[in-house]
Amino acid sequence: MLTEQQIQAEAAPSFTHRQVLEILAGLMLAMLTSMISTSVVGTALPTIVGTLGGQEQLAWVASATLLTMTASTPIWGKLSDLYGRKLMFQVALVVFVLSSIAAGFSQDMGQLIAARALQGIGAGGLAALPQIILGDVVEPRERGRYSGYIGAVFGVSTVAGPLLGGFIVDNMSWRWTFWFCVPLAVVAFVVIQKVLKLPLVRRDTKVDWWGATFITGGTTALMLLLSLGGKEFGWNSAWTYGLGALSLALFGLTVVAERRAADPILPPHLFRNRTFVLTSVASLLVGAAMFGALMFLPQYLQIVKGMSPTGSGLMTLPLVLGLLTSSILTGRFVSRTGRWKIFPVVGMLLVAVGLFLLSRLHVDSSLVLVGFDNAVLGVGLGASMQILILAAQNAVTRANLASATSGVSFFRSLGGAVGVAAFGAILSNRLTAELVSLAKAARLPLSGGTAPSLGSPEAIHNLPAPILEIILEAFTRAMSAVFVVGVPIAVLAAVAALMLKEIPLRSARSATPAATADPALPPVAADGSVTPPVATTGPVTPPAVTTDPATPPVGAGRP
Repeated sequence: MLTEQQIQAEAAPSFTHRQVLEILAGLMLAMLTSMISTSVVGTALPTIVGTLGGQEQLAWVASATLLTMTASTPIWGKLSDLYGRKLMFQVALVVFVLSSIAAGFSQDMGQLIAARALQGIGAGGLAALPQIILGDVVEPRERGRYSGYIGAVFGVSTVAGPLLGGFIVDNMSWRWTFWFCVPLAVVAFVVIQKVLKLPLVRRDTKVDWWGATFITGGTTALMLLLSLGGKEFGWNSAWTYGLGALSLALFGLTVVAERRAADPILPPHLFRNRTFVLTSVASLLVGAAMFGALMFLPQYLQIVKGMSPTGSGLMTLPLVLGLLTSSILTGRFVSRTGRWKIFPVVGMLLVAVGLFLLSRLHVDSSLVLVGFDNAVLGVGLGASMQILILAAQNAVTRANLASATSGVSFFRSLGGAVGVAAFGAILSNRLTAELVSLAKAARLPLSGGTAPSLGSPEAIHNLPAPILEIILEAFTRAMSAVFVVGVPIAVLAAVAALMLKEIPLRSARSATPAATADPALPPVAADGSVTPPVATTGPVTPPAVTTDPATPPVGAGRP
């Protein structure tokens, strides 16, 4: 049973539907800007290398952003608890804009990599904070109708990034792949400054610097291992074992630091909350399956089907439309009925079906079939991603909303990194084996008895017909293996979702957080600490709150 202080701490300011849409517009614009900026660079990389040189450092241009974005995600959540959601969101925007400008002015690869690393820090805030802010603005029961739009941003950016990158490279300087986002981010900053008015709860606490250091260090070591393993150094090498041991040691120190911290970044009691643990596990698996599929499908389209980068981007439209439709309809249904558990379960099963269908593709498969398989995958992802975050937010007190949201986002990003690395290793090893096998069967000579290094899709399609036929068949078989591996990963995510307890979603009329329905979660005070229940017999002084004059009155009714 919660005390009156806890109940008052759980109360959220009320916003009209129009106000929520205005806030959502700013959040979505910022998210779209950061997500497109991380994917638009891929198309421009060959041109960038041609201008700046440094071919051997090419992998770091993408890896630097992914590394810092993943490592910083949970830290942004805690900073928003200490200094306010709005301020931290705007700080993330400023960091992102300044680093984007710096990246565009880079004169060598070292400067570009440094700017991209800083850009990833800002992108980490823009990935986690919109979900946290939406959790502050709208109660879980009403949140579904809005969270679907945020989920759709990912699908749109997946297509828009490569298409925009191709257009910029063909018609403008590659530097505009970094600069184009600046005016969009400025608009998002102005919109949030104008419409987002949240009460600021004053807290007498300190930043968990030890926790931040160990979380960042452990994640950095793991991301370096996953990003560079198999490329810069072999998997069976001293670097692999050293980075792996360093990552485990730092994560172990993270556990110690978080257990001792007065206000930890990832509160240990969250890991005693069954819903948080299961949604984190499911999100990690979703990230692995999702990023693995989205990263390697364009290679099939460009190498096997001979499509241009722009054409392969357009072929992901069925996935985007499926994700967009599914996320919006799922969110509306959840808001209307309050039932949510069925969607991540069925959604991840659909992801498994979509990956299985993609594994059945052949060299001569029709593009209509590819589009249908993509659509199935998109529908499954749209029904799963945002509902998992919603379930985690609904299962914790408002004081722990930021930590839970950023924690689930962190595990999804980490799963994506693991998926890309693992699927990339599978693709490379299987491709080599298939090339050697098919070449020997066709009695074609191999230089040194090993598979040749493949060039660009254009170079591959200029090869003699007998060699081209073998390469296309080998690549198709290798891609099939990648998608087959993704099937059990998606099924495991569905099992994790099936184990979730369907806690009723809180609404504006709820007096007590639904988190208390989870017996694995101990009573949590408004400051996030675990405390025994306290009976109250007299008047209680609410926590000190300062509000902007334009803030809607707390407790005002929703239309």
